[in-house]
Amino acid sequence: MRVLGIDPGLTRCGLGVVDGDTGRPLSAVAVGVVRTEASAELGDRLVAIEDEICRWIDTHHPDAVAVERVFSQYNVKTVMGTAQAAGLAIAAAARRGIPVALHTPSEVKAAVTGSGRAEKAQVIAMVTRLLNLTERPATADAADALALAMCHIWRGASQRRLEAAVAARRAEATR
Repeated sequence: MRVLGIDPGLTRCGLGVVDGDTGRPLSAVAVGVVRTEASAELGDRLVAIEDEICRWIDTHHPDAVAVERVFSQYNVKTVMGTAQAAGLAIAAAARRGIPVALHTPSEVKAAVTGSGRAEKAQVIAMVTRLLNLTERPATADAADALALAMCHIWRGASQRRLEAAVAARRAEATR
């Protein structure tokens, strides 16, 4: 399975592609960050982010896209920018028929480090170790994007098994 993880943000949007499956080693395919200038017009910033997300999808052909679920913070301006970038990612994947999953920051941290309250440095260290990277991701946004993809691969397999079991039970009940 190939997953594109997206850590949405208006100034920095992390992108990471990971290949793998549950019970097998994961491998990083690509990682990067889309940056936009805070002084640029909002529309121009959103177009730049969308263009790069679409380029990554078209280049890497993910089986799924995992986006960090936007959660409420005290800084409404930050939440709005994050939500706008997340919406672009969801729409870009949906337009191409690619399934999208949303994962909370604590789910991602727990999947990668074992603790939903892990610090950014711990996430970066574990992403580096679990993916056998020769260098740490350059930014927390890049590491978070890889962590999102990893989380989805691991959690997605469980979710697919649960959905298949529920579907089988329903089919059996209708006989």
